[in-house]
Amino acid sequence: MVRKDMIEMSRRELTRIHFIKQALEKKITQAKAGELTELSDRQIRRLIKRMRKEGETGICHCSRGRLSNRRIPKKIKDKVIKLCRGIYSGFGPTFASEKLLERDGIKISDETLRLWFKEAEITYQGRKGRKHRQWRERKEHIGELVQMDGSHHDWFEGRGPKCVLMSYIDDATGRVYARFYDYEGTYPAMDSFWRYIEKYGMPQSVYLDRHSTYKSTAKPTIEEELSGRDPQSQFERALSELTVKVRHAGSPQAKGRIERLFRTFQDRLVKDMRLEGIKTKEEANRFIDNGYLKKHNEKFCNDPAKEADLHRPNPGKRILAGILCIKIERTVRNDFTIAHDTKRYQIIEKTRAKKVFVEERLNGTMEITYQGRRLAYKEIATRPIKKNRKEVVLMKDRGHTPSKDHPWRLPYKPIRHAFQEANRSGSEGRFSHWEGGT
Repeated sequence: MVRKDMIEMSRRELTRIHFIKQALEKKITQAKAGELTELSDRQIRRLIKRMRKEGETGICHCSRGRLSNRRIPKKIKDKVIKLCRGIYSGFGPTFASEKLLERDGIKISDETLRLWFKEAEITYQGRKGRKHRQWRERKEHIGELVQMDGSHHDWFEGRGPKCVLMSYIDDATGRVYARFYDYEGTYPAMDSFWRYIEKYGMPQSVYLDRHSTYKSTAKPTIEEELSGRDPQSQFERALSELTVKVRHAGSPQAKGRIERLFRTFQDRLVKDMRLEGIKTKEEANRFIDNGYLKKHNEKFCNDPAKEADLHRPNPGKRILAGILCIKIERTVRNDFTIAHDTKRYQIIEKTRAKKVFVEERLNGTMEITYQGRRLAYKEIATRPIKKNRKEVVLMKDRGHTPSKDHPWRLPYKPIRHAFQEANRSGSEGRFSHWEGGT
């Protein structure tokens, strides 16, 4: 049997029915029923009056099951659904809501559209799920942490070659330093860090991504495995020698401060350089050095939580030149020579070193050092030839052509036949040395 006009009730309403019935039957007072149902005496009297008239359904609100007086007409709803299946196909609720108001003059909230899409089974591309990330508080002191990265972008909007903006932002204040380079690599990273030190001093730590310039991708050697060390890139090695801590971010969101800085630069800096007609990397560096970064920092910088500046003093050009460079270890041979970059170098002064470092400086020069001391050297133009070295003389092709009846020219059967005839005759002709099969 199918029952009509069924009304669903909540558990709270069923509880109220039980106690109000007790009050109707005079088993409990109205005040006690109000206390048990957490309703006022006046509300209990109203519900008792309605239940006497309507029965148990009187406990429900009168507007339950009725259409809202503020509902959107069905004609408009059908039109919206038709548009969303047609010209707005694939639009999400928010974007579709904006376009409906802009183009068709229909004002529908995005939440209403979302419900209509679900009801009409209209599919759209939703937002990707985001990983949970915990907000990180700024550092308290200036120089305590500096975020560093390079931004690849068409900075000159086609007026000049593409380049990379190497940028630094202080975590405590948002103070920025930046410089343009042709590419993002070890030399630009070291050169920009040197310039940062000359301007502000050495920070306590640097926050980097996992680019191969900043984190080595090489497999650890046996010595590194035994000592429990990870391979270091040249830039990591330089920062460790300067006693600057290196931290690597696991995702772009982890160093969001410098990522947001790049969005700002790609909007504001690009337009400013367009107004100035800048076309080259050199012009761009002069532009940002001559006031742009100062104005940017004045506009966007914050005050640190504590006044102390944790930048350490500049150690000097001589120390920086010996650290911010490419260092490669080479083995000293018995004749006091080393091989490097397909060239051979002679160490002039006598040394007991078995291993030396070849330092490729940022200014283009090269030094050979041992325990921090520079060694005099010279390049060997030609490799010396040993006196007792045996020379291998290759025989020249005399151009000999075999005769037509030579075994090399005969097929297999004639060769075998000729060999058999020679053996039967007992002659020691030219086939007697051939040991072919019979």
